[in-house]
This record gives sequence, C-alpha cells and structure tokens, in this order.
Amino acid sequence: RFCLILLHCYCITRMTSAAGLSELAPRMPMESSAAAAAAEVEMNDEESAVAIGNPQKHPLHNRWTLWFFKNDRQKSWNENQKEVTSFSFVEDFWALFNHIQPASKLPVGCDYSLFKHGINPMWEDPGNVNGGRWLITLDKNKRNHSMDSFWIETLLLLIGEGFDEDSDEVCGAIVQIRAKQDKLSVWTRTADKRDSCVNIGQRLKEALKIPDNIQIAYQTHTDQEQKSSSMAKSTYVL
Repeated sequence: RFCLILLHCYCITRMTSAAGLSELAPRMPMESSAAAAAAEVEMNDEESAVAIGNPQKHPLHNRWTLWFFKNDRQKSWNENQKEVTSFSFVEDFWALFNHIQPASKLPVGCDYSLFKHGINPMWEDPGNVNGGRWLITLDKNKRNHSMDSFWIETLLLLIGEGFDEDSDEVCGAIVQIRAKQDKLSVWTRTADKRDSCVNIGQRLKEALKIPDNIQIAYQTHTDQEQKSSSMAKSTYVL
C-alpha cells in the first residue's frame, strides 16, 4: 500500500496549504476551474514526457478520468455528462483536486465521477455492464460535515489501489448531490464475484469509518436499469 500511504502524506500537505490560502484564493466555479485544472494537468503530462524518470513525479498504477455531470433538462444525459481531464501522476491529481469545487459545494443535480481511463460512468459501458455499485446515502444536512471527507478518502482508495488484490475489479466512483439525499458510490466490474465485491465494500466502509450499525448496500447495474434506483434490490449488504 505504498502508493496509498504516499497519497495520504500528500493529502495532509496539500490540504493544509489549501486551507491557508482559501481566504485569499477561493476555488473557481466548476466550468472555469475544470478548464484551468485540465490545462495544468496537460502541461504536467507534457513535462513528464520530457522528464522521464524525474524523481519528483510519482506515477499511479492506472490513468484516471474525471467527469462532471450537470442536470439540464433541455439536454440529453450524454450531453450533460462532460469529460474534464485525465491524469496519471500523484501531483497531477492534486493539481486537479485543488482547482475544482469541493463536492459539498456543487449545485443540486450535479455529479463528479472518477473512473479508470477508457471506462465511461454509465451502466452500458463494457467495463460496467456486468457490474454494480456499493451505495452510500447521506442526508443533505450532513453534506457539509461528511461529504467532502468521504469523497476524498474514496478517491485516495481508488487511485492508490487501496483495495489491494481486488483493485482491478474497481471501475470508479461517483458523488451525486441531490435535493433530499446525496449519494456516493463505488462501481465494480463483476457483480457475480461475491468475494471481491464484499472485500471492496468492507475496505470502503473501513476507510470511511462507517460504524458497524450502519449498513451499506450493493446493487447490480442490471437491477437498477430494470427498476428505479430507490427500488433496486440489494445483492450484498454490509
């Protein structure tokens, strides 16, 4: 778990720096901050191509892509889902994360999605079609208290391969801001792989420090597609 430990060290350093600068340089709105973040990540990638073996750059095991969804009823779902940028290094992740709005500050109806590069955040994608998701719901009153810490811990688990031997089964994660209940979910590749799914759920619950008396549920994408998400049955419960 060296990469995950490294990411947590960066987390402490970068978030402390961000806190000190927050009053002087508040984060930009999503539309403008996404462009700035993408530009910085692209620049970092170009520098990495030149400075191969640069000890200051820490490569991730996978390349990841951030998506942003804004619910506009006049557009199709695909039009509302925007690819922001991709990154392959620890430093590029923080360049992105420190540019964009925290999840708790997103408008109602908006999502962030972080998925392995090449997998789109939709049920129909070949990487997701046979899978499902671990779902955590949060009352909107807990948005400011818990959402941001839950989201960053989930991101660090993803990009730091924090699910150990089951990390290959993880496709990505989504945070959704809604009027009544917010949602955070981790998507997996194969719903039928019970042991892997349960291990991923247990690791997620442990990382987010969710008490044993609070359950989280796993739903298959097939069941969600056939029913509304609120009516989808739980395949596994922890």
